[in-house]
Amino acid sequence: MNKPESRPNRRRRASASPSANTSSGKQNRPVAPTKSETALLPDFDGLSLEQIHVPGTRNECRDAVEEILASGVGGFDTEARPTFRAGQKSDGPHVVQFALTDKAFIFQLHRSECEKAVAGLITSNDVLKVGFGLKNDHGQIRSRLGIPLNHALDLDQIFRKMGYRGQIGVRGAMGALLKQCFKKSKSITTSNWAARELRSGQLLYAANDAFAALKIMEALQEKGHIQR
Repeated sequence: MNKPESRPNRRRRASASPSANTSSGKQNRPVAPTKSETALLPDFDGLSLEQIHVPGTRNECRDAVEEILASGVGGFDTEARPTFRAGQKSDGPHVVQFALTDKAFIFQLHRSECEKAVAGLITSNDVLKVGFGLKNDHGQIRSRLGIPLNHALDLDQIFRKMGYRGQIGVRGAMGALLKQCFKKSKSITTSNWAARELRSGQLLYAANDAFAALKIMEALQEKGHIQR
C-alpha cells in the first residue's frame, strides 16, 4: 500500500527543483537597502543654501538658462502642491529645479519669466535632464505647460536594467550605490510648493533632490552602467 504513494512523492521532489532555481535567481537580484538600513549610513553631503539660486527677474532667468544649457546635463525634478481629496487633480508642477555640479536653480512657476525659461529648458535637446520617476513629472508638465519633457534620463530605468525591481527612487539608489543616507522629510514633501516664497527647508529639499540624481548618474557612469 505504500508503493502507490511513493510515486507522487518522487514527482513532488522532482518538481521542487525548478522552484528552487527560481528562488536562487531571485536571491541573485540586487536589492535596494530599506529606509532603516540607509538611516545607518553616513549622510549625503548636499548643496547648502548659499549654492541655491532662485531666479525671479528676466535677467536672472536668462543667466540661469544660459548656465544650464552650457553644462549640457543637469539633475532634474519638479514639485507640486499636494492634493488631499480623492479624485482631486494636481495643478502642478509649481516648482522646477535643475542642479549642476556645484549649484542648483529653483524656478517658481507662478513667476511668468520663470515659466518661460523653464519651458525652453524642458523642451531643449541641448541639456540632458536626469532624475527619478520622470514619468509622473512628464505628465504634470504636459498637463500644465502643454509641452513634452525632451532629452531626459530616468535613472529608475537604469537600475531596473541592473536587476532592481520597481522604482528604486533617490533614497534607495543613494544607499545602494553611494552608501550614503539621503533624508527626505515627509512634512516638506507635502508642504505648499505653490507658496509665493519658499522656506529654506523647501529650497534645500528641492535642490538636493535634483543634485542627488546628478551625483548618482556620475557614479553610474564611473561604474560603466551609463556611457559618458
